[in-house]
Amino acid sequence: MRKLTVFVSALVALFVVCACQSKKEDTPLSALNGEWNIVKIDGSAIATSSDREIPYIVFDTATGQLYGFSGCNRMMGSFNKDAQPGDLQLEPINSTRMACPDMAVEQSVLGALAKVKHFKKELDEKIALCDADKKVIMILEKKKVDITISDLNGQWEIVEVMGESISSGMENQPFIQFDETDSRIHGNAGCNIMNGNYVTEDGNPLAISFPNTITTMMSCPDMDVETKILNALNSVTSFDKVDNGIGLYNADGELVLILQKK
Repeated sequence: MRKLTVFVSALVALFVVCACQSKKEDTPLSALNGEWNIVKIDGSAIATSSDREIPYIVFDTATGQLYGFSGCNRMMGSFNKDAQPGDLQLEPINSTRMACPDMAVEQSVLGALAKVKHFKKELDEKIALCDADKKVIMILEKKKVDITISDLNGQWEIVEVMGESISSGMENQPFIQFDETDSRIHGNAGCNIMNGNYVTEDGNPLAISFPNTITTMMSCPDMDVETKILNALNSVTSFDKVDNGIGLYNADGELVLILQKK
């Protein structure tokens, strides 16, 4: 009888270790804010290589929006920003529709996210996402930031907007200049001069937005590029490195502008 009691106690202890913790220790939703690499699904580590982007997910706990990369496609969605600590109520995830040679990782990521109902903070500062039974199904690791807002300081040429390259022969070449001292921007959108400020977010080093950009009111023969740039700039919520410069992303994780240092 004593052996049976010890065995049952051990099972209970194991369940506590593998499950999301009790309500008494629930993690506040704010702990999810920011960008996370998806490093493990159902106990198996995600295979990484130098030529393959690591799946990741970004939570914006102020707006309840999420976006990321699931292994092949960009994903975006939302969650209940007013949920109780430890609860994570994800809406159905949408994604782009590219086909890749190996879709196994993507299928695992999307399949696991569809089951998520709870989360907890791990001892090593990782985050565990759990199913309805509070079983751990995904492990997230905070993405190491290799770029800061200070790296944006200076002048940048706008070379791409909404996936379209901008001609290098325009009369007024679009550019944007960041001034870190007072969080201001100055530039040209293709016809008109633009000025304004940028806003960052505590706890999310890659967050940026441009809420008060104004322009002069000149009219040019072709305003199409300028209209696209201003609309894209108005939608920006984050930035990160890309192969050929700096990428500015909207709330759905879509790359809307690419900047190159002048």
